[in-house]
Amino acid sequence: MSDYWPAHDPETLPLFASPTRAPAVQSSPTSMASADAIGASLNALQRSVVSFLRSRGDHGATDEEIATGLQMNPSTARPRRIELVRRGLVVEAGTRRAMSGRYATAWRLA
Repeated sequence: MSDYWPAHDPETLPLFASPTRAPAVQSSPTSMASADAIGASLNALQRSVVSFLRSRGDHGATDEEIATGLQMNPSTARPRRIELVRRGLVVEAGTRRAMSGRYATAWRLA
């Protein structure tokens, strides 16, 4: 064992602490649904996305607009939106051009 890491039971290391979201097999809809059911309440970032989309009404927002509007890193915002879609709280609201000039899906509350 290294001098830098004292001997610990792997079950007590922070890496193995109870997760904020239950693990799921990404390609299995039933596994993802079960994982979402375990953690039924929304976390703070998910609530931020819901609040932002609520403020946008039926017009909705693209992932880029969500990230910009919430001053959130896109790699944080998009997964939170995907989680909300899986839970049935967010649905597609059409497409429109993003700042890049490409078409992007807009999302709104269900």
